[in-house]
Amino acid sequence: MSTDQGQGEATGENGGSLGSLPLLRGERIWNGADFTGVNISLAIATWAFLVGGSTALLVGFQQGIAAMVIGNAIGLGFMILASVVASQRYGVEQYTILRPVFGLVGVGILVFTVILITEMGWSSLLAIMVGRAVTQVSNSTFGTDFGPESLMVTFFALVAIAISWWILSRGPVTIGRFNKFIAPGLIVVTVALMVFLVINTSWDTLFSAAPLAPFEDDRLNFALAVEFNAGVGVSWYPVMGSLARLTKTPKAALWPSYTGLLGATLIAQIVGMAAALTLGDSDPTVWMLPFGGPILGAFILLFIAFANITSTSSIVYSTVLAIRQASGNLLARVRWAWLCAGFFVLPAILAFFPGFMYLRFMTFVTLSGAFLAPMCGAIIADYFVLRRQRVALEHLYRHRGESHYHFSGGINWAGLGAVAAGAIFYLMIYNPVTLTTQPVFGYITASFPSAIVGAVVYYVLAKVLYVRSGVGGYAAAAEKVEGRA
Repeated sequence: MSTDQGQGEATGENGGSLGSLPLLRGERIWNGADFTGVNISLAIATWAFLVGGSTALLVGFQQGIAAMVIGNAIGLGFMILASVVASQRYGVEQYTILRPVFGLVGVGILVFTVILITEMGWSSLLAIMVGRAVTQVSNSTFGTDFGPESLMVTFFALVAIAISWWILSRGPVTIGRFNKFIAPGLIVVTVALMVFLVINTSWDTLFSAAPLAPFEDDRLNFALAVEFNAGVGVSWYPVMGSLARLTKTPKAALWPSYTGLLGATLIAQIVGMAAALTLGDSDPTVWMLPFGGPILGAFILLFIAFANITSTSSIVYSTVLAIRQASGNLLARVRWAWLCAGFFVLPAILAFFPGFMYLRFMTFVTLSGAFLAPMCGAIIADYFVLRRQRVALEHLYRHRGESHYHFSGGINWAGLGAVAAGAIFYLMIYNPVTLTTQPVFGYITASFPSAIVGAVVYYVLAKVLYVRSGVGGYAAAAEKVEGRA
């Protein structure tokens, strides 16, 4: 299979991407160890250390660990239920299996708005971090004086985007091969940073270190830290289902998803937070050199910067698949490599403004969570509650009225209504742009309750609009379960 093939049932040695057609068990390429490596490579990159450093802006070390554990555990929990389970079970790309939840056109609306903006933002951030890392090493090693917003940062960010495009254009097999090398190296690097932390830092100093830029209200600071990390957890949604469908068994998908992402992310975030609290800077491209020393620190920083490139390739893979599938016939004949290149246009433009994403990192993460959390809630309500984990594969691909999952105008209004309701609720109790909050936010944060709102609204609207009238295939799913019983 050639690299041009963006959809199909399998992938060759240099194959492009696997498309939306269901995969047979023999066509799945990753076991549990492979998928764990993929998840570790995704989780441990400079962005994870930046998350820890950003958490240190709000809370101290002990509260920071608690906030990161709680936030990531919650965000990852409903993210995995919404993305990994169904895609792995049926071997279907996650945006194809969303057609019963949002409708064919509704999926396209979400893909070309929420998903596309989120993944382009992450791609630009990761590339810019590569540029900042390389210039920091150059300044330390060769005595150059490249600033954090210099053209050289942009240049190396563009180089990172070009390499990401090349890896991505070769398909998931190539991505997996890079991750087999990157994942063990990242584990060694993170352990080395932990050792440096223990050797060079007094625990009394660390536990007593004050947050870098907190608000006056301690409860608010902790709630903001939890919410930020929950946003990080749920931000994995756009990529995990399409990656998980490449695994051979449910166990190979579910546990590596949760433990790989949660464990690796927490370790990297804790190191980043500790370094930020003791060195006074939340940016890992700044503190990693003095933290690890001029030689080892430079090597570690460059290695982790390269891990950003493999992370970018992995997260963009499923997004480009989603773009192709959601576009209908519009992009069906576009070569896979060109489609991947088209995705990177906006991240490349943002690379010319390297300070933009850095200054708005926490805002970007939490604002993405405002839409992704209720989206996950709606998907969970549909798949686990209303459809009872039963999807008729053939009807995912039938046209219009021939499909159980056809909705008038191609939109399941229960799904889009649930996302809208959950996002509105989120922004009412916490506005990431203005940082205004309601008192209840300090007790319940925003992501988890907005996911619950999305689930409840979806359940009610689906019952009223579709279940009673027999539209949407809900009755067929219930009959299958009752028949088996």
